[in-house]
Amino acid sequence: MGSLTTTLARWAAGLRHDDLPERISGYATSQLISHLAVVRAGMAHPLGRKLVEAFGPPTTDGPDGPDDPDRAAYVLAALSSCLYYEDSMYVGHVSHSTVGVPLAFRREQRLTGRQLIAAVVAANECAARVTAAGTLGPFRGQTAAHAQLVGAVAAKSHGAGAPAAQWADAWGLALAAPPWSLRRAFLGSDAKVLSASAPVRIGLDACRAAAAGLTGAADILEHPGGLLAKVSDAPTPEVVTAGLGTRWHTETLSFKVHPAGAYVDAAIDCARELHRQLPRQFPRQFHDVNEPADIDEMDGIDEIDEIVVRAARLTMVMDRESRPYLDRERSAILALNLSVAYNVATALLTGGVTVADLTEPATADPARWALAAKVRLQYDPELSRELLGATAPLGEALRQAGARAEEWFAAFSGSGKTRVALPKGDPSVTFEDATKVVGSRIDITLRDGRTLRAQRAHAVGSAGPETRRDHRAIALDKLAATGAPADAMAALRHTASLDAAELDAAVREVLTR
Repeated sequence: MGSLTTTLARWAAGLRHDDLPERISGYATSQLISHLAVVRAGMAHPLGRKLVEAFGPPTTDGPDGPDDPDRAAYVLAALSSCLYYEDSMYVGHVSHSTVGVPLAFRREQRLTGRQLIAAVVAANECAARVTAAGTLGPFRGQTAAHAQLVGAVAAKSHGAGAPAAQWADAWGLALAAPPWSLRRAFLGSDAKVLSASAPVRIGLDACRAAAAGLTGAADILEHPGGLLAKVSDAPTPEVVTAGLGTRWHTETLSFKVHPAGAYVDAAIDCARELHRQLPRQFPRQFHDVNEPADIDEMDGIDEIDEIVVRAARLTMVMDRESRPYLDRERSAILALNLSVAYNVATALLTGGVTVADLTEPATADPARWALAAKVRLQYDPELSRELLGATAPLGEALRQAGARAEEWFAAFSGSGKTRVALPKGDPSVTFEDATKVVGSRIDITLRDGRTLRAQRAHAVGSAGPETRRDHRAIALDKLAATGAPADAMAALRHTASLDAAELDAAVREVLTR
């Protein structure tokens, strides 16, 4: 069979749209639509505008000439990683590379809709599998830069029709020195917005080097001195090639509907429901930050005594990590994304969380922070058990690793010497019934003694039966909310039927704000 990269490359290089089950092509189409919404949302935020000023627009027209797909791929990855609005799968936030790179190279490679969808799925499967094999370690979610290295190589190589041996060499080169994120910078500065674009550029450079004849280590994944041994405390190399063509990671996609951390989404859904139940609706205007904050006169906030958010342990871990970096309007964006209190207060006040809530004047509003101060997190063991029982975010990885996972999970979850029952059973043969379960329960105690309550077993858009049914509508609503042109959206609904010129025109119209 050869090395892991050789086996994976042989399969992915030969993958064509005709090989995809209809449901997988459908997922990838919704992924494309949703990802374009993420990029447009990023352009609407001050961080996104700074990125465009620094590096140019997310089209191939830029300061270096009319056809610069490398730069476009870099900008697309940066914009899509701005707001924690990107979709994810089991395992990995892979769309920055697996969707962004085919979009950037669609003109140079003259991709039709079918070819683009095939490239996206091939890259998804490669990036998600490698990421899953090393996910029980210090780099998870957005910090797993190797996901973008693998995804960028696969996406560009598939669109270019590169031979499998060249894929393996490019992976060996790209993974030779994977970026190593520092939590201080990630949570406490704007550096996080470049966390996906830098490895995308490295992956594209590796493709060029391999095409010119440079070789990489074929056993870069499984070797004792290779990637998995370095990024994981409990590597599962068998995941990389398990069920190729039957165990589609693409159908584990969860579609984000809020620009917030995945562990906070269900709490936001609960708060949105409670917003409609509060004794009087809070107006949307902001308070003068230069005036002393009188909490008892802030739009009925005085009527709320306490807000208790019951959550799984992992939600509490993420929230705890963000707290040292919260400083009102001076907060780094990821700290806001991960803060349960800020996001719950925002949704209670306004009925939701939008891109505008991640910048001033929203982040400077004293009323919002006064309400956030009333939020108290409480551990809920039932929600933790339900989280670990699902496919994502951790259940499948823990089942795959078995006893290898116990020590890592105790340290990661903060359970210490307390023995936590890890999920039992065999790894999934397919992901047709994949689920992502990160639930939340919120109780609001009012000053008059009444209690308002809402609960969600999982966030809207999470992998599961509802998302399998509704993912296209979720993605289209997300793109429509950014003000995307209706004719381009209509075309993208049927991406696989578009020829190269039609695809280019639709994407270009969406990316040109």
